[in-house]
Amino acid sequence: MRQFVIDELSPMERDNIDSYLKRSIKRGPMIGLYWIELPDDLLSETQQDHNKDHGPYHLAVELTNTAVRFELLVRSQVNLHCNCIAHATSAQRQFVLDFIDTMVTEELISS
Repeated sequence: MRQFVIDELSPMERDNIDSYLKRSIKRGPMIGLYWIELPDDLLSETQQDHNKDHGPYHLAVELTNTAVRFELLVRSQVNLHCNCIAHATSAQRQFVLDFIDTMVTEELISS
């Protein structure tokens, strides 16, 4: 799995990240799971074509006791097996990296 990981979080950093994620993006179906929804203008051509039936598209974020993982697989919440489910494009990766940079700066994460 392609992912970006920040590990060795202190308990305070973990709590700060949890608070930031709760304020900033959609919560997933389980504790510690969040979804970063991709804006329509960042969708690939295939994702744009399938957006009506399979959108919205998102990237998963998993927060554990000591790490936060940002998956770089674009997913649909309604369809698991389609060619619109794909690794993030360079523009989508940059969107996630910008989100991470903002989070780390605002929450004073030093790990």
